[in-house]
Amino acid sequence: MRISPPATAMIYSGPADPHRPLAVDSVDLRPGDALVEIELATVCGSDVHTVGGHRSTPTPTVLGHEQVGRVVALGDGAVRADGTALAIGDRVVWSATVSCGDCDRCTAGLTQKCRALRKFGHERVDDAWTLNGGFATHAHLPRGMAVVAVPDHIPADVLAPLACGTATAWAAVAAALDGREPRGLSLVVTGGGLIGLSAAAIASSLGARVTLADPDPARRDLATRFGASVVLDPTSQTAEPCDAAIEASGSRHAVAAAIDALDVGGVAALVGSVFPGDAVPLDPESIVRRLATVRGVHNYTPRHLVDAADWVAQHHDAFPFAELVGERFALAELDSAIALAAAGTHVRVAVSAG
Repeated sequence: MRISPPATAMIYSGPADPHRPLAVDSVDLRPGDALVEIELATVCGSDVHTVGGHRSTPTPTVLGHEQVGRVVALGDGAVRADGTALAIGDRVVWSATVSCGDCDRCTAGLTQKCRALRKFGHERVDDAWTLNGGFATHAHLPRGMAVVAVPDHIPADVLAPLACGTATAWAAVAAALDGREPRGLSLVVTGGGLIGLSAAAIASSLGARVTLADPDPARRDLATRFGASVVLDPTSQTAEPCDAAIEASGSRHAVAAAIDALDVGGVAALVGSVFPGDAVPLDPESIVRRLATVRGVHNYTPRHLVDAADWVAQHHDAFPFAELVGERFALAELDSAIALAAAGTHVRVAVSAG
């Protein structure tokens, strides 16, 4: 189908090259596909790492995988993640992954590790999938991507991070709770970025007692507004033994601290270690004697995205999520937005396609 006026996608070619706009005047919508006009995108840490040359990705590509938009065209039979029909005009968020639904991993519930996995904002641009990232005016959502409708009244700044940080935080909380009743459980979160703050808010709203550790005093102050009843400076303080831990920073020392903090029967969910780093010493006797569990959490399933979106719809007014987005840039100013995100002044920086 024709796109009029043409869509614009910001093409990333490598760390030394500025983004360049590409006009896209048509898209091939197959059965189950959708075309979305993007309202707002946010810059994730992985975008910063890619542009900084610390994370490899196929090029040329369109980066960005945290965004919210509105459906403007549909292929036959396009559905939401809950199985209901998508409609033109729906305001939606969508997953960072496209899964086949048929391989052994998908049928086992590990759709985020599909053997034919494609990732939005991480794939090489080609004729079949050009609008494949969030730093654009439009996005082409293929069949196999989880799409969730969201309310019109919630600010875009709150909704855009759902597709990565918030849904991943929900998956991390679910892994750390391990089916246990959350009310009264003690949870330690290491790292006060989007995932850590979101995990603190989610867990506290479920009744857990949350301690958050981060070396940045500004992030510790934020954590108290996101449900943490105790905040720690990990450079000088150690958490009390806990029932569960979520490591959201990727720091070698924080990983060790999260595992060491577990009490008998405790569960640690490691979510921040998504880049190569130094090995972490592990005392297997301590793990055995404490009956401890250590789990890796990478991305999330469609169910996690649905549940996270439902939670945000119910609780977004209780926590200052909109304040996490510090500044907003036009799409043409994408390189400036990423540079500011890299400075770490704000938890998130936004890019507006409008």
